[in-house]
Amino acid sequence: MSTVGLCNPGHSVILWTLLHCRLEQLHLKSPVNLKKPCPFWDDNSHCGIRDCAVKPCPSDEVPDGIRSASYKYSEEANSRAEECEEASRLGAVDESLSKETQQAVLQWTWHDDSSDSFCEADDILSPDAEYVDLLLNPERYTGYKGPDAWKIWNSIYEENCFKPQNVKRPLASGRGESCIHLAKWFGVCIEKRAFYRLISGLHASINIHLSARYLLQDTWSEKKWGPNVTEFQQRFDEVVTRGEGPRRLKNLYFLYLIELRALSKVLPFFERPGFQLYTGNHSHDAEIKNLLLEVLHLAKSFPLHFDENSFFAGNKKEAAKLKEEVRLHFKNISKIMDCVGCFKCRLWGKLQTQGLGTALKILFSENLIEKIPESGPSYGFQLTRQEIVALFNAFGRISTSVRELENFRTILRTMR
Repeated sequence: MSTVGLCNPGHSVILWTLLHCRLEQLHLKSPVNLKKPCPFWDDNSHCGIRDCAVKPCPSDEVPDGIRSASYKYSEEANSRAEECEEASRLGAVDESLSKETQQAVLQWTWHDDSSDSFCEADDILSPDAEYVDLLLNPERYTGYKGPDAWKIWNSIYEENCFKPQNVKRPLASGRGESCIHLAKWFGVCIEKRAFYRLISGLHASINIHLSARYLLQDTWSEKKWGPNVTEFQQRFDEVVTRGEGPRRLKNLYFLYLIELRALSKVLPFFERPGFQLYTGNHSHDAEIKNLLLEVLHLAKSFPLHFDENSFFAGNKKEAAKLKEEVRLHFKNISKIMDCVGCFKCRLWGKLQTQGLGTALKILFSENLIEKIPESGPSYGFQLTRQEIVALFNAFGRISTSVRELENFRTILRTMR
């Protein structure tokens, strides 16, 4: 297995260690609607394997501030009249909220249907939406595979991923992704190439998780999860994959650097004195904010992770058109996650695509972030609670993939 040296191992270990501990301390619960129908094909089949199931949080375990309607986002957020009505209701429901806090909460409402979103956000006001404790529903191999699982990635790569026009079926059975790299990328701009690499990196990350937490033993007395070296080699070994495995791992590191860059760029948004996650518990909000800032400052302290200035450069009109094309492609991919038959896979697929979408939103909003005032509301740039939870947990997944990759390399060295 060839080494991919695109990332400083020392930095990644330090960041993973801190992030892993902080995510457990944050214990952020994710609102998700796992009952949305697939919008692209008629297929309501669901995985019947017990490990595919997701255990939602009992209502009494969800903080009051999150469950309260005054802390949620509405679909009709862009209606000015309803915003005024919401403002009146906020004041009536909780007079303990400061004027600045009420204003900040309303900003989240206004940005619910924001046109700069890269993902199809769940309607958390839907009766089908539930809060999920991510620590109790870990991402691991569930047994979900076969034609249904292949159909998801096939749709993503073939219909929603930019690729050279002479490549018709990049994931055709028996050929893997190798034909993508055998083809000439002449005429395909850097932004579209980067888009493909991000999706490939996300795919690689998910496959590493499934290989690292594979169901090795399933008996009536116990289940044993652990690394499956054979599964890992089938997906990433240079010989087995005919040279494709190392490319996938390079794309994983590319994704890692993109999301790390986004964390370093968004620091000013979280540093504002008025920022909090509004759980309803002021001391807990302050603790969460400090933990988030600790992670963001560490990300900021690393050397330049990635230079996005070359993206969407040149003619402003063409750049804006290309950016919108990329945004809509990614938004479509986020919708495909509602077609995943395994609910646990759907949960983590939705969270990781939204996390990457949030990272892209951050990177392409640099001018707005630079204009965020030190105090007071941020009208130009905003993140919803869903986006914040997805951003940190998605990077947690990517950094864990990098960590697990090193573990597999250690195992393979001892096997030689």
